[in-house]
Amino acid sequence: MKSWLDEQLTKHLPKSRMGIAVAYMLSQWEGLIRYCDDGRYQIDNNWVENKIRPVALGRKNWLFAGSHIGAQRSALFYTLTSNAKLAGLDPYRYLKKLISRIPDHPMNKLDELLAHNIILKDI
Repeated sequence: MKSWLDEQLTKHLPKSRMGIAVAYMLSQWEGLIRYCDDGRYQIDNNWVENKIRPVALGRKNWLFAGSHIGAQRSALFYTLTSNAKLAGLDPYRYLKKLISRIPDHPMNKLDELLAHNIILKDI
């Protein structure tokens, strides 16, 4: 495919739609083939898109958070619950444990309370 793209680049004017598309694809080539080098990469980002869909669907509703501070607090809440889900935790139980631990937890060790660092039996 790369050799075909290189050939097409010489056949089309740079400002034409095809020329722009070919130049763009060639500029993204390293990222496009990256999944061939490492089996951990996916060819698409459908998994991420599906995970953030609820945020995208609710975006219009969240325009009216009451204030800028309210919007920031909502964003924090959604981030914590989404990360808990990604870590395989029940968001309610995670937040309950998190809120109970924060008052006595050392400020310089807050990363220990992140969802991916919590041990399931702790919750």
